Amino acid sequence: MTQARKKAIVLGSGPIRIGQGIEFDYASVHAVRALREAGYEAVIINNNPETVSTDFDTSDRLYFEPLAAEDVLHVLERESPIEGVIVQFGGQTAINLARPLHEAGVPILGSSWDSIDLAEDRDRFQTLLKALGVPQPPGRGVTSVEAAVQVAGEIGYPVLVRPSYVLGGRAMEIVFNEGDLRDYMRYAAAASEGAPILVDRYILGKEAEVDVIADGRGGCLLPGIMEHIERAGVHSGDSMAVYPPQTLARTTVDQIVEYATRLSDALKVVGLMNIQFVIDGGQAYVIEVNPRASRTVPYLSKITGIPMVKAATWASLGRSLADQGYKNGLHPDQPNVAVKAPVFSFAKLTGVDISLGPEMKSTGEILGIDTDFSRALYKAMVASGIDVPLPNQGGALLVTLADADKAEALPIIRDFADLGFALYATAGTAKLLGEHGLAVTPVKKISEGTPNLLDLIRGGQVSLLINTLSQDKQVEKEAAQIRRASVEHSIPCLTSLDTARALHTALATRTHGEQFDVMTVDQYVAPKAV
Repeated sequence: MTQARKKAIVLGSGPIRIGQGIEFDYASVHAVRALREAGYEAVIINNNPETVSTDFDTSDRLYFEPLAAEDVLHVLERESPIEGVIVQFGGQTAINLARPLHEAGVPILGSSWDSIDLAEDRDRFQTLLKALGVPQPPGRGVTSVEAAVQVAGEIGYPVLVRPSYVLGGRAMEIVFNEGDLRDYMRYAAAASEGAPILVDRYILGKEAEVDVIADGRGGCLLPGIMEHIERAGVHSGDSMAVYPPQTLARTTVDQIVEYATRLSDALKVVGLMNIQFVIDGGQAYVIEVNPRASRTVPYLSKITGIPMVKAATWASLGRSLADQGYKNGLHPDQPNVAVKAPVFSFAKLTGVDISLGPEMKSTGEILGIDTDFSRALYKAMVASGIDVPLPNQGGALLVTLADADKAEALPIIRDFADLGFALYATAGTAKLLGEHGLAVTPVKKISEGTPNLLDLIRGGQVSLLINTLSQDKQVEKEAAQIRRASVEHSIPCLTSLDTARALHTALATRTHGEQFDVMTVDQYVAPKAV
């Protein structure tokens, strides 16, 4: 008589929506493959027909059921006995089921419910960071509007308001004054459903993130660090990111590795964990920890050659990283450069403002790989839809800037002019550019009559728009119309100066006539890649 195989359940990511991307389906599928390779019977619960995890031959059994506690528990009752449930590969949807499963006595494979709650509960996590001596932006958890106002008054504006247990940065906002904080807190409190809300000092620095694989036995592997191109304030899912880091100091990298290792040990992580940092003055501060797979897992797996989900799954089954052949610490950087870029569906999401902030808006991501950063960047931008004609093809740039951004934007706009771009700008910006020797054509704002910059966009006279966000609500109301028009006429619009700077770097490679090679992922990375 054949002995029955051990059985494990993998929770998928459910319907794909903003904040819950297809990257989690990748992780779920690779977890199933790792389980089966380890000799387990793998059962998956997911309810999205447009995913690989719901293909009939992916798992031993598929339950096409809602990812709600009641439905999942019914499946587990039918499948009993099981070794446990894996919740860390289905994104926030799956990780939010850890609590009801734990309370029902269901064994969770990987990080325990307490570890997950310690990372997800903003108040508990803040206490842990203080105990470990790991720096974070000043702030604390609150549960009321008045408490939030008090904290903001103590640490100073602007502040970042972040609820617990939410998807895609929902209700996460940068707030600049008490009136806006009171308004945002009411929304954030509804999204948080009674869990603490963290009010942090907003640090305008460079962001970086790292995915950690740990085995709960002292083994801690960091496959790679991804450096964000946009500074803090743009959701990680909407940011461009590069591996390996291009500008981080060695001391900062060492800090990231040290803090990640401390957190991994303290949280007793088994499997995957994602940590996001903001760097200011060379000091890394922890913004948050996600005790699960992140959107960067497929990218780092491909570029580093480390099958991250497989390693994490086997660690969840009790196999140490050392037994799997991995050393502790940061994996050596690979020779190629990879750039992750977000993909947006603004043309299909009518009425949505395309400006970027802490709340996620992208609907997908792509990867550009090359041996050179600028070429990888260009590939990523073109693939993500930012395909700007070169000056010799009629490239023209329309600029409208908030007063606070004009000084920083000046050298960036000059760089575009040096490439040969014709410049258009609203009165205030045009005056600044003209005073600094740049040839620019002034255009009217919408409120100043016609013809105005809206007519310029609709007439196809510009190929790129740079519009930074203002704190003036009346100005922003008009700016939103301009950004919306750019989407409807397929003109790339950038609201971050960091993205604009990156685009110039990318376009400069084409203007200077550099040759681009196109190869498959397997040709770029080590044979071990997945």
